[in-house]
Amino acid sequence: MQDFLDIVALSISVSLAATAVATAISLPIGTALAVFPFRGRRSVIVLINAFFGLPPVVVGLVLYLVLSRSGPLGFLALLFTPTAMVIAQTILAIPIIAALVHRASERAWARYGDELTSDGATRLQAVPQILMIIRADLVTAVLAGFGRTVSEVGAVILVGGNIRGLTRTMTTAIALQTSQGDLALALALGAVLVGISISISATVFALAGRARSAGSDEA
Repeated sequence: MQDFLDIVALSISVSLAATAVATAISLPIGTALAVFPFRGRRSVIVLINAFFGLPPVVVGLVLYLVLSRSGPLGFLALLFTPTAMVIAQTILAIPIIAALVHRASERAWARYGDELTSDGATRLQAVPQILMIIRADLVTAVLAGFGRTVSEVGAVILVGGNIRGLTRTMTTAIALQTSQGDLALALALGAVLVGISISISATVFALAGRARSAGSDEA
C-alpha cells in the first residue's frame, strides 16, 4: 500500500512541477508569437507545432546522452533522478502549451488588438488584457500539458531509470508490474491514471464549452 501511495505521489508531484515550469516558459512564448511581429516568427510557429507530437523516446534518448556521465551535463549528476524526469516532461509539455496559448492569443489579438492599441496601449501593455480574455483557454492549455506529462512513460524510463522509491511513476510501474505478472498493482495504478485522464478531459471539454458560450454572448 505504501509503495502504491509513493508511486502516485511521485507521479503527480513530478508532473505538476514539469507542467508549472513548462507553463512559465510557454506562456510568454505563445503570447509573444501572437502579439509581436518579428523576423522568423512564422518559422518558430511551424517549429512549435511540429514539436507538438515530439516522440518521447527520442527526447529521453537525447536527454540521457546529455545527462549521462560522459555527456556535457554529466557533472550535474541528474541522470536517474526526479529532476531529470521533470526536465524530460517539461520538454514534452512546452510545445503543447505554447501552441495552444498561441492559437488562443492569436484569435484574441485579431479580434481585440486594434481596439486595445487605439486606446493608447502598446503591444506589451496589451498582453495582460489578452491573457485575461483567453484565461479559460490558458487553463485548457495547462491541463493539456499536465495530461501529457502525467501519462508519459518512454522518456521517464530512460532518464529516471524506474528506481523503486526514487523514480518509479505510475506509468513506469504499470509497465514493470505487468511484465512481472503483478496485475493487481498494475490495474490499481491504471485506474488512478485513467481517473486523472478522464478528469482532465472533462474539465477541458467544460472549459471549451464555456469559452464558446462566452464568445457567442459577446458577439
